[in-house]
Amino acid sequence: MTQTQVRTNRREELGGFLKACRARIGPEEVGLAPGPRRRLSGLRREEVALLAGVGVTWYTWLEQGRPINASAQVLDAVARTLRMDHPEREHLYRLAELTPSRLPSSSEVVPDAVREVLRALEPVPATVVNGRFDVLASNAAQEELFWEWHSMPCLHKNLLWCCVTEPNARAFLLNYDEEVPHMVARMRAEYGRHVGDPGWEEDIRRLSALSPEFVELWERHEVAEPRARLRRLHHPRAGRMTLRLTELAVSEVPGLRIQVSTPDDAATWALLPATRRPS
Repeated sequence: MTQTQVRTNRREELGGFLKACRARIGPEEVGLAPGPRRRLSGLRREEVALLAGVGVTWYTWLEQGRPINASAQVLDAVARTLRMDHPEREHLYRLAELTPSRLPSSSEVVPDAVREVLRALEPVPATVVNGRFDVLASNAAQEELFWEWHSMPCLHKNLLWCCVTEPNARAFLLNYDEEVPHMVARMRAEYGRHVGDPGWEEDIRRLSALSPEFVELWERHEVAEPRARLRRLHHPRAGRMTLRLTELAVSEVPGLRIQVSTPDDAATWALLPATRRPS
């Protein structure tokens, strides 16, 4: 099967899925009058479009499987309107190719000794990333610090993708306008060692297709090296936190780095337990 046929089949599956979700919701459930001439048991296309705040033509084309672009914000509005749960949202985003699967970094294996270091750093959040900011390993503190980050399912496991494709990223990462340009500049510097590498080239292509912001930053050709810096967060439950990000090179595997997020003040240390997932 060709790539074109695969994409066509995926869009047809998306249309069928949306129709099924639309059919199960009655108009009275969303505050609409049933009307005397209604033949459908569920919502009409134009009603979904109205409730989601999108164009009727655009939504119709989406259900018809036409090759149109769908942003994270728009798909999220459709998902909320159709009352999708977490697995359904993930299915929606996959079919719409909003967050396409990324090529795995099969050559980068995190040594067991490094995983032990991550565990030993508890309760301080720590993670292992490569030059593309793929998340290769994390301790529980890191995972629980960010477990409420996404309004959409996280399919990519990459720090940069999480920033530029997540609608709520700016609300969570308070110094977003410092952090994201730095990350793109870091990736640009590392790219010099990987020009022509299929994984890197495909990663850049897909991220460019999803994020105009990434394209603008990438085209600056700015480069940067790892450096200690502050990361200011607004955690949904803990509140405002200031973390000092320190990066340590993994000597056994060139290109891998351990990122350690140490609370920068007493207030953040006190808030750290509130970031843990409720038991």
